[in-house]
Amino acid sequence: MISTPPESQDRPHVDGAGGRAHFLQVFLSQRSQMEALVSRRVGCRATAADLVQDLFLRFWRRPLVQVEELSTYLLRCAGNIAIDHLRSEGARARSSESWLPELQHNQSSEPQAALEAGNDLRHVEAALRSLPERTRQIFLLNRIHGRKYAEIAKAMGLSQSAVEKHMMRALEACKASLREPSSPRTPGKAP
Repeated sequence: MISTPPESQDRPHVDGAGGRAHFLQVFLSQRSQMEALVSRRVGCRATAADLVQDLFLRFWRRPLVQVEELSTYLLRCAGNIAIDHLRSEGARARSSESWLPELQHNQSSEPQAALEAGNDLRHVEAALRSLPERTRQIFLLNRIHGRKYAEIAKAMGLSQSAVEKHMMRALEACKASLREPSSPRTPGKAP
């Protein structure tokens, strides 16, 4: 969330068409610089464009606050949203690891473990591709994009209970794909 620096909180709000027009002019003039900055940090131009658009919407939906140098402030905010995005992606990556099976690592079996991990990933991907479109979409919105069940339900016009059932179906399909006898396992390892 973008916060207003303490020094500008006591300043009067810039309301009306004049303030919005100035903000829009400055934002549009800084957009390419903001996207370049965010892109360098997150490593993806499309994500950078989305994040800068989100930044615009955050400002547009709330009363504008007068700051000393709006262009500098916008660049600083763009850098902050890039950092926030990277933090949330890291948290998602850590949480998604919890549904994948733990691999036992020892130095003598690292190539075998890598091969098994690749096979497991292919099985999970195949299981996801075989799911009904709505179930797959719900799974991806939750596990990849970090959306909560309530958000997904509202966006797709479903009940939260229906979203939960689709997620259970998707997770069970992923787990079942890892238990299939066709996936090569090392002897002595539990499937």
